[in-house]
Formats: sequence, C-alpha cells, structure tokens
Amino acid sequence: MSSIAIFDPLTGNQLHELEAHSAIDVAQFFASARDFQVQWSRVPVGQRAALAAKLVDAMISRQDELMDMLQRETGKSRAHAFEEITGALAAISYYAKVAPKLMRRQRVRGGVPLLISAYTEPAPVGVVGVITPWNYPLALTMMDVIPALLAGNTVVQKADNQTAMTTKLARDVAISAGFPQEVWTIVHGEPAEVGNAVTDNADYIAFTGSTPTGRLVAQRAAARLVGYSLELGGKNPMIVMPGANLKEAAELAIASAFGNAGQLCVSIERVYVPNHVLQEFERILKSRVESLTLGASNDFDFDLGALSSSSQLERVAGFIDRAVGEGARIVTGGKKLPEIGPNFYAPTVLTDIPAAAEILHREVFGPVIALVGYEGLDEAVELANGTEFGLNASIVGNSREALKLAGHLMAGSVNINEGYRASMASMAAPMGGMKQSGMGRRSGPGGLLRYTENRTIGVANRLPIRLPNRARDYKKMAPLMTQLARLMGKL
Repeated sequence: MSSIAIFDPLTGNQLHELEAHSAIDVAQFFASARDFQVQWSRVPVGQRAALAAKLVDAMISRQDELMDMLQRETGKSRAHAFEEITGALAAISYYAKVAPKLMRRQRVRGGVPLLISAYTEPAPVGVVGVITPWNYPLALTMMDVIPALLAGNTVVQKADNQTAMTTKLARDVAISAGFPQEVWTIVHGEPAEVGNAVTDNADYIAFTGSTPTGRLVAQRAAARLVGYSLELGGKNPMIVMPGANLKEAAELAIASAFGNAGQLCVSIERVYVPNHVLQEFERILKSRVESLTLGASNDFDFDLGALSSSSQLERVAGFIDRAVGEGARIVTGGKKLPEIGPNFYAPTVLTDIPAAAEILHREVFGPVIALVGYEGLDEAVELANGTEFGLNASIVGNSREALKLAGHLMAGSVNINEGYRASMASMAAPMGGMKQSGMGRRSGPGGLLRYTENRTIGVANRLPIRLPNRARDYKKMAPLMTQLARLMGKL
C-alpha cells in the first residue's frame, strides 16, 4: 500500500507518512459501516445524544492536545486554533440538546378527522459520506459528522491528507467518550480516487470544498439519486456604511479577513468604503495591518500563523502579482516572509483595483483585503452582489440601518458589526451559500434532518364508520364526504 508524505507548514519538514487508501478499500469500509448502521440506528436517540454530551467534556479535557495537532498540521496561530475548538464544541453541544426532539415521531392532521390519524418521523438515510477540507478539520468535522451520527447514520469521512491526523484524533476522543468505533470511519489518499469512491458509495454526501469540485460531487450524486449538501467557495464582501466608526471598522476588517490567515470560506475578501472617507480608512487600515504579528507558537503569542502549504503560498502570491499587473496598488504587504518560515505571507491590502480584475471576483483564500470605494449604498450593494458567489457578507454601521440593508445582499449569511463569527456561532441558525456558493445548509435543525428521510405513517382508526372500499360504500358516503370536504375547506 502506498503512502503520502505530509509536511509541517511552519518549518517545511516532513511530519509523517500517511497511508493511501484505494477505491476498493473505501467500498469495503462502506460495506462494514452499512452492516453496523442498523444496530446503531436502534440505539435510542437519547442515548446517542448523551454520548455527544460526554464528547464535549472529553474534548475540553484534551483541548491542548487537539490545538497542538491543529497547529502542527495547519500552521494556524494558537488564537485561531482556539477559535476552531470553540466552534466544534458549540456544534456538538447544540446537537446533543436538540437531536432527541428533532428525531421524535410527531402527530399531524389526518386526511379525514376521526377516521384517519397521521404521524411523521425522520429515518436515517444509512451511511453518510462526509468530505472535509484542510482549513478547519476539527470544526467542520464535528459540524457534519456528529449530527449524522445522532440521526442514526454511520459515517465514512474523507479527511484531507494534510490534516488527517487531527481528524483521527477527534475520532479517538469520540471513541473514548463512548461512541462505537464502527460508526465512524476515516479514509484518505489520492483525492480524486478516494473522494469519488466516497461519493459513489454514500447514501448522502456532505461536501465542503471548492465550487468546481462541488459541481462534480453533485453530478455523481445526481446520477445515483442520492442527496447531498455542498458548502463551496465565497468571495465575501464587507460594506462599511456612511457614518461608521472607521477605527472599529478597520479592526473588524482585519479580524474578518485574516482569521486563519484568510484560509476560511466565510472570511472577508472585499471591503467597500464610502469614497469620501476612503483615503482615511486606507491610512487607518494600513497602520493596523502593519501592527499584526506573525509567527509559530503553541501559546497566544502571534496574531497570524502560516499558510497551510507551499502550494497555497504560491496561489496567494500569484493572485497578488496578477492584481498588480492589472493595475492594483499594494497598500501594505504583498510579499513572502521566508525569514519567519517557508509558508508565511504578509497580510496584504490592495486598492485602486479595476472593476474587472480577477482579485475582485475569484476566491483568494489568503490574507488579502481588496479595498474599494463607493458613492452610495445602492452602488455598494451592487458591487457586493457582483460575483458568482453568495456565501457570507458583512455590514459595519448603525444596526437598524444595517438590518434593512442586509435584506438586499445575496448571501447565505449576513453579519452586522461582525465578519463571520456572529452567524457561525449561532448553531441554531442554518449556514450555507446562495448562487455558486453551495446547496443545502449545515447547522440548525436542518443540519441534522438533511441526513434523514421523512417517513409518514397513516392509521385508519377502527370506528363504526369506516372509509369506503367498494362502489356501494361510496354511493352511501359520497354526499357526506363532500360536505366534510366543504367544512374542512372553511376550517
């Protein structure tokens, strides 16, 4: 069996070698997961939820170990590793509380009062395929895997090779909390082979990644008539409203654009500011960006860590070089920082950007802010909506006016006086994208119910009056049933 070398983003040294699974391996893992799924689905949902509650305590007790692994594989700062841990814990806690209610059988109105009773209940789909990326291997895993398990499914997860050990550690912690090891299998290897094998064997696919790959996942799932949810790319805008506090807006832009060194699907990449304060905002933003600290530490010493890999570093550098070639001006940053480490890139602000420039329309996924002026809020909304993406957006300013403006933004999440944390932290609210940013939603009740099929149970009650079966029965009952239909319509 072949192996894959995994490298430390902070030093460039090899961390370990990872086993490469094949498509045949994946099919066998699915067969085993399917065999165990029936047994797991018969465990009462309250007991499954209790295991999730225990997992919260287990993760907190091993929090430092989890953050160390996160940093080792992703290169992110301690602060951003901690932010990821809190997101994972919030997701588990939410579903531990709501799963029993969501999976409960409910009575609904029957077709004929007294004669018919009706019930609905969610049933697990079977084996869920979860495909997670490298940027948030712990939080995204828990947001997708835990609700699938609590719904009574088993899971086969394709972890990104770069962060597979973080994902495996999360699974180990879950097993230590009482989850049977058979309910959750992790696979890794050549991305196309293993990813396609997961998609081709799953009863439902939860995918997080790029829009082009998401389209391929959707095509393969549609060919098999299985469900899927896709959280895809973003090109997320922030609108600084007239009258907003520019210093506060600059700080918020930094936090929202440079979280995890910008390697976050909901991070802000475009910032729109009124033209009459654009120069002042640029000056404030430049000063504050240049005060950020970068480095590697297992303590809260640095604001930003490294990019995840040399390929990611070259991707970001390429975007900046092309933007400058198209006429953009670098306000600050725009360079690699090899004196800190092999994959560090200076947090960057660009302005004077032509409207058609690539950097205003394609996702960079790095520590880059594109700063643009606008004349009025109508133009700001038009510019903010002017990409194929619609994942997240931000508005800075008066809350009442911002709430009105939020309804005009084509984004699955809109954060007011925040960048992305307000919506992401609200686990009871759905999260997902409009336009080319995805289909379906994670979080909220739907984040669990997407892994179920709805079952309807109809009961013909045994009463002296029965539903008609033969023509003579209809002859007697048709007038009464007509009057009943008229009455029900009025009610």
